[in-house]
Amino acid sequence: MRPPPLLPLRLLLLLSSCCAAAPPADTLFQLPAPRNLKVHLYNAQQALSWDSVSLNNDTRPVVYQVQYKYSTSSTWYDVNTKDSRVDCTNLTRTECNFTANSLSEGFPRHFNISLRLRAKLGDLVSAWVKAPWFEHYRNATIGPPEDIWVTPEEGSLIISFSSPFDVPASVAFFSYYVYYWEKAGIKQVTRPFRSNFITLNDLKPLRVYCFQVKAELFLAKENISRPGHLSNISCSETTVDASTKLQQVILISMGTFLLLSVVVGACLILVLKYRGLVKYWFHSPPSIPSQIEEYLKDPAQSILDALDKDSSSKDDDWDSVSIVSFPENEQDILQSTLNQGTDPSHQPVEGGP
Repeated sequence: MRPPPLLPLRLLLLLSSCCAAAPPADTLFQLPAPRNLKVHLYNAQQALSWDSVSLNNDTRPVVYQVQYKYSTSSTWYDVNTKDSRVDCTNLTRTECNFTANSLSEGFPRHFNISLRLRAKLGDLVSAWVKAPWFEHYRNATIGPPEDIWVTPEEGSLIISFSSPFDVPASVAFFSYYVYYWEKAGIKQVTRPFRSNFITLNDLKPLRVYCFQVKAELFLAKENISRPGHLSNISCSETTVDASTKLQQVILISMGTFLLLSVVVGACLILVLKYRGLVKYWFHSPPSIPSQIEEYLKDPAQSILDALDKDSSSKDDDWDSVSIVSFPENEQDILQSTLNQGTDPSHQPVEGGP
């Protein structure tokens, strides 16, 4: 068997030049490409972030350009105010927030979106770097329900809240769960429900209950769900019904009456038992007369002068008696009586009968 003919030298050189390894992509561009691209999807928010590109020998700011495309298209579009209402064609910061102007804007949530990014510095550019594709409803982080409000009722709690973000009913919906427990008790969970309020019944009156609310996103036409995060712990005390309130009022009144009766009875027993001691405690101490007190203040003054000085004018009052007239017979009797009083023979004699 004859060996195959040798290829011409020119053809061998051509094949070797075509099959040689291609130069690295970075050598075709003058700037390093951005790194660590991350897509942030939280509730209705959509954003892309990355690490900054720096050059040691150039102090000019580096700007960044973001483009997007749908999975059904091969054309890339700039993220500008014409298409997305957000301009990310010459960014000096390292984030492009697609929902910065309005949380209702951004990319369609049920579409597959691809993003790419490059750095620019004057006429210098870097290579395009692609971020992982995403679909908002499949990849978003669902936060807890918002505006949680609780209303205590008779042995129950009414909990109302709003959804983490608005979703069209034809595409997706939220289901909610409430985890609740009596303080220092066992945690319980409700069945999933779709309304924005729930009443927790069969709770003990005048007990403190704590709870957390969680939302879960379901796609209407696909068997896909995204569980959300639990809300912060909230606590509230249940109230009582009218009959229980009446019973409490009666019990409190009876307890107060019994307590007062016991206190009053104890006081009476103590007073009767320690009557002398109580009388001694409440007896006012003796006081010095004012005249003697004045004398003690001025010992040079005679005690009799102090007493006369401080004596009341009522002590010096005198009663006077005057005889205005007498009848003739009464006047003779009075005169005879006076004469007898002055007669020496009517004076008593010592040793006489």
